[in-house]
Amino acid sequence: MTSAGTNRDAENPLSSELVAWADIIFVMEKAHRGKVQRRFRAALNGKRVVCLDIPDDYGFMDPALVSLLEKKLSRYLPEWPAKT
Repeated sequence: MTSAGTNRDAENPLSSELVAWADIIFVMEKAHRGKVQRRFRAALNGKRVVCLDIPDDYGFMDPALVSLLEKKLSRYLPEWPAKT
């Protein structure tokens, strides 16, 4: 699993290569899904883009965000987060 931003000035911007690598692409908001679909239409090639409907206004590793992500992603990735 990796993460990338939809803005071109993101620390790790989403690229065609990352889209091609991904099995499923998760986005926080509907606006992000639209950006991905517009900018990477050719690279998506039938890939699933899932909107988690989480406002993108949390700080990095905010415990509330982590909790929401665990809850929402578990529907799509039953083994996530990996238990250690």
